[in-house]
Amino acid sequence: MKRLISFCLLIFVLGKTHAQDPHFSQFFSSPLTLNPAFTGKFDGTFRVTGDYRNQWPTINNAFTTATASVDFHILSGHIPTNDTWGVGIMAYNDNSANGAVKFNYATLSTAYHKGLDEEGYHQLGLGVQVTYANMLINTTDLKFEDQLTTSGFTGVSNEIFNNAVLKSNYIDVNAGILYTGSSSDKNNYYFGVSLYHITRPTQQFTGALYSLNSRATIHAGTYFPVGENSMLHLSGLQSFQGGASETVIGGALQLTAVSSDVDKPTNLYIGSWIRFGDAIIPYIGLEFGDFRFGTTYDVNTSSLKTASQGQGGFEVSLIYIRKPNSDRSLHCPKF
Repeated sequence: MKRLISFCLLIFVLGKTHAQDPHFSQFFSSPLTLNPAFTGKFDGTFRVTGDYRNQWPTINNAFTTATASVDFHILSGHIPTNDTWGVGIMAYNDNSANGAVKFNYATLSTAYHKGLDEEGYHQLGLGVQVTYANMLINTTDLKFEDQLTTSGFTGVSNEIFNNAVLKSNYIDVNAGILYTGSSSDKNNYYFGVSLYHITRPTQQFTGALYSLNSRATIHAGTYFPVGENSMLHLSGLQSFQGGASETVIGGALQLTAVSSDVDKPTNLYIGSWIRFGDAIIPYIGLEFGDFRFGTTYDVNTSSLKTASQGQGGFEVSLIYIRKPNSDRSLHCPKF
C-alpha cells in the first residue's frame, strides 16, 4: 500500500508540484527562505541557521528538506550607526519520492536596513538574492504504473529514458522588503513582503518545459512582555504560488528561567501554529547562551490524513547567533 501511495506522490511531484516550493513549519527559524530582507537582521556579529524537515515520513520519506545558512554584517564603520548592511550565503536541499528527485540550491543574499530614527528602533530593509538551482532525477529509482503487480512494483516498465540521470539547472532571483519597529527594548514588531522566482526560470528534462511560478509571501510578527519573566511571540504568513495558497498563524509563550544570565538568559518556548486546511503544528523551543533549538511535529488534518496516519512532518531547527562585544544592540525580530 505504501508503494502505491509513493507512486501516486511521485506523479504528483513530477506533474504538479513543480509549481510550488517546499515550505517549513518553522518559517520563523528559516529567515532567508522567508524573505531576503531578513539578511543581517539580527542582534549579533554573525548568525548560523539550520533546518531539517521530513514531511509525511510514513509514506516512504515522500519529501525531505534541509537548509543551512550564515549571514553577517559588513561595513559597520562606514555606514550610519542606525543602518545595517547584511550579506549571507545559503545551501538548500529538497528530496522527493524517497530521493529519486533531488533539488540543490546555492544562494547569495544581501540586504540593507535603513534606520528611520536616530536610535535605530525603526528600520526599513530591502533584500535581494541570487540562486543557482540544480535538479536531478534518477530514473532507475522511479516506479511506474505498468510495473505494479499483485506483488508490488515487480513488473517491467515500457518507459524508456536516454539517460539514467536527468538534469536541469537555472539561475533564480528573489527580493523582499521588511519593516521592523520597537517602542522599547522589550518589544518588537515586523511586517514584510517577499517575491521569489521573479524571473520565472524554466526547467527542462525530456523536451517538456516547466516555468517556475513566482511565490509571493506576506508575513508579520511581534513579541511583547506578558509577565515579569515571560513574553508572547506571535507570527503568521500568507503565501501564494501557482494558484495555490498557504495560511499559517500561531504563537509561542517564552518563559525565562529566574536564575539565568541577564545578558544571555535561558528561555523555554511552548506554543503552536496552524496551517489552515492542512495541519496543527505544536512547537517546543529552548534557548541557552547563543543557541536556540526548536522542534515541531505536524499533525495532519487534511484529506491526506488517512494515508499519512495523521502525521504531517517532523522538523527541527538550530540557530546560533554570536552576540556583539559592544553595548549597542540592534532591535530585531526574535524569530
